Order: sequence, then C-alpha cells, then structure tokens
Amino acid sequence: MKRMSVKGRIVLWLVALMALLEGIMLIVMGFMGSAAITRTAEKTLEQTVRSSLTQIHPSGQGLELGADFQFYRSGVSTLIYSGNQTLLAGQIPVSFTAEEPFQNGLLRAVSSGDTQYLVLDLWMPQGWEGGLWVRGLMEAPESRPTVRNLLLVGLLSMPGFIGLAALGGYLILRRSFRPLNRITATAADINEARDLSRRIGLPPGRDEFSRLAATFDDLFERLERSFELEEQFTADASHELRTPVSVIKGACEYGLKYDETEEERQETLTMIRRQAEHMTGLISQLLSITRLDQGTETIRFQTLDLGVLAEALCEEQEWDPARLSLDIRQETVVQGDPVLLRRLLGNLVDNAFKYGKPDGHVWLTVSRQGGEVLAAVRDDGMGIPREQQERIWQRFYQVDPSRGSDSGAGLGLAMVRQIAGAHGGYMTLESIVDVGSVFTLHLPASDGAPAGEAGGTGAEKSAADGRRRAENGPQ
Repeated sequence: MKRMSVKGRIVLWLVALMALLEGIMLIVMGFMGSAAITRTAEKTLEQTVRSSLTQIHPSGQGLELGADFQFYRSGVSTLIYSGNQTLLAGQIPVSFTAEEPFQNGLLRAVSSGDTQYLVLDLWMPQGWEGGLWVRGLMEAPESRPTVRNLLLVGLLSMPGFIGLAALGGYLILRRSFRPLNRITATAADINEARDLSRRIGLPPGRDEFSRLAATFDDLFERLERSFELEEQFTADASHELRTPVSVIKGACEYGLKYDETEEERQETLTMIRRQAEHMTGLISQLLSITRLDQGTETIRFQTLDLGVLAEALCEEQEWDPARLSLDIRQETVVQGDPVLLRRLLGNLVDNAFKYGKPDGHVWLTVSRQGGEVLAAVRDDGMGIPREQQERIWQRFYQVDPSRGSDSGAGLGLAMVRQIAGAHGGYMTLESIVDVGSVFTLHLPASDGAPAGEAGGTGAEKSAADGRRRAENGPQ
C-alpha cells in the first residue's frame, strides 16, 4: 500500500482531532446543559419567593398581601404558614404529598412520588406567634429532553464542522506546501538537465519553506561555482601543460631515435627537468588559485607590520639591490597571513623586473593613508595599454606573449587579486605606455601591535625606519 502523503496525514489527523474534540464538547455540553437548567430553576424559585416577602404584611386583622402578590408565578407555588406551621394562605400542589420539615433559607430537592420538587423556606420574624413561614414549591425541570435535543443538534452539526475543518486544513496545507513543490520541481529539473544555474527564486519570507528555498539557492550557487572552478582548472591545466608535455615528449622521442653524445644527453635532460619544474610550479599556482576561489585555502591571520614583511622579503630574494628601492614611510600594521602576503608582494616585484627595462628600476613603497595600508610597486617598463589594464587580472593573460616562457604563465596577477580579496583588500593599477606601471595593494589598517615574528625575521618595527629609501617613490 502506497504511503499516504504528508498533507493527507495532516488532514487525517485534523479530522480525527476535530471528531475527538466534538465528542468531548458534546459530553461537556450534556453535563453543563443539565446543570444550567437546574441552576436556572433554582434561581427562578429563589427570586420568586424573595420577591413575595415584600408583598406580605402581617397585621392584627390578618394578612395583607400586596397588589402584585401571586400565589403561582413562573411555575412557583407560594405558601404562607404560621409560626406553628399551619397553612394560612396558598394551595399545595396536588402531587406534593411529602411531609417536609421547614428549614430556613435552604434550597433543596424533595421527592414526592414520581415527581421531584425544589423547596425553599424563608422565615419572617414578625406577625402571628412571632413570625411566618413562606414556602416556595417548584417542580424540578426535566433536563433530559432538553439535553437530548442539544446533543442531537450537536451530532447533526458535527459532520459539517469536521468537513469544514478538513477542507480548510487541506487548502491551507496545499497553499503552504506550494513552495515545497516548487523546490522539488526545481531540484528535479536540475537533476534531469544538469543545469546548476537554475534557482528556486522564492520571494524572501520568514516561514520555514522560504528559508529552505534560500538555503537551496545558496547551495546550488556554491555547487555551480565549484563545478565551474573544476572545469576551469581542468581547462587551464590541460591548456598550459600541453606545451611542456609536448617539449618533454619530443625530447624523449629524439633521444630514443638518435644516438646522442654525452653533452647532448645532458642538455636534453636539463631541458626535461626545466620543463618538469615549470609544470610543477604551474600546477602549484593553479591549485592555490582554485583553493582561494573556493575559500578552502587556510588563511592564518595575525597582526603584522607590512613594512617589516616587505623588508624581510627584499633581503631574502635574489633581486638586484642596485635596481630595487624600498621605502617604508610610517606604521603599516595590518591583519594578514604573512605567507600569502609575501607571495603577493613577491609576484608584484617579479613582474616589475620582468616587464621593466633591462637595466630599469623598481620601487616598492609601503605607507598608510587614513584607514588603509598601501603597498605600491612601480616600474619604469613598457607600461600597459588602457584597453588591456582590466584583462591583465585574468588567468593566463599576458600583455606581451612574445617574451616566451621567461614571462611566466600569466597566473601571478590573478593570484595577487585573489590574495588581496581574501584579506578584505583590493588592487589598483596606474599605467602609462613607455613610462611604467604602478600596482597598489590596499589593505585595511589595524591598530593592534604586530607579533614578534610577523615579518618572518623577528626584528622590531622600528628597525625598518631609515632603511633603504627611494629617491622618487610612487605618489
């Protein structure tokens, strides 16, 4: 048997609950109806007897009854007795044959044959023999027919109420589950068409389904991004590895086909090794960029001085000190990962040397402006045309591909932008053809004290002041 849907189970539960509540309500109505009828009769008896007291005026000549006095009113028989319980006025109902003693102010039920009466006695302390007894008699109402009719009406109306509850519950559930149907349909379409660009697109809301739809849309977006990055990584790797693989394959085929001298063999092996190292570096860069794209790159933030880090980097790299000028202008504390920031600055300086003049100069300036720390790398090279300045941040794009393998794979600036973005910063470029280019890193400044090893050398920040300055740094 096919399992019932969630909507069907909820509607069935509502019907069963309504039936149970209706049953309980009918039982309660039966008891309450009977009690209400009895309380109404008792109230009528008490009000009638007490109102009669105001109409009775004993005197020496006899009883004087007011004009509004009635011995039988609203089903109540009023009897007047003397202090020694002798009937003075009124007529006892024929069916009341019980010998009931007088009890002042006590409303009680008295059985007389098959009939039950409600009896109330009130004592008037005046007149004959010191006072009068006023007794009220009233047949106890028969509540069973009334309660039976009430229950019959409830039973007849029960199916209507249950049906209305079931219909209302079904309509509400169908409307409430409509977003879930949309989520299911979108997921099925994505599964069939393998199109991760599809979105559920429910309007924002506070209900659970709106939040679920928004969560699924975020999930689809991340999946789409992951697949795009995977496809891009595969395409980039296959494209860029084609050349070194072809070179290695050609060198191996040549070595197998022809007898080589020892010198030629060493040259071939050197070339193969050079191409293998190039491939290793390329794959490493691709993996790093992909991890940054996916947010899986581990970034170890710490408080560091970017100027100290730049100085340590310049001391460790094999850059020509005669061509490189470092200018650290003031306190430049940031929150960042020293490894990634060293890679960023290293890529910028490497590019400046590659694309600068053969004997040109490179300036690295670290300064603070307002709430930002700036690291600017300027060269006096060929410059970048305006129409290409935005494209240089793309992977594998090279302004001058004719420079060959020495110019790199075109991944350096793409990684630079990724690292800057991962630190909450951004990159800017100013370039003039045949004059040079200035690449500037913008990072949020930090007011904390740098860690002792932030720059990787353990030197105090003040040790960087007064070091190598450029005569003309970027303005």
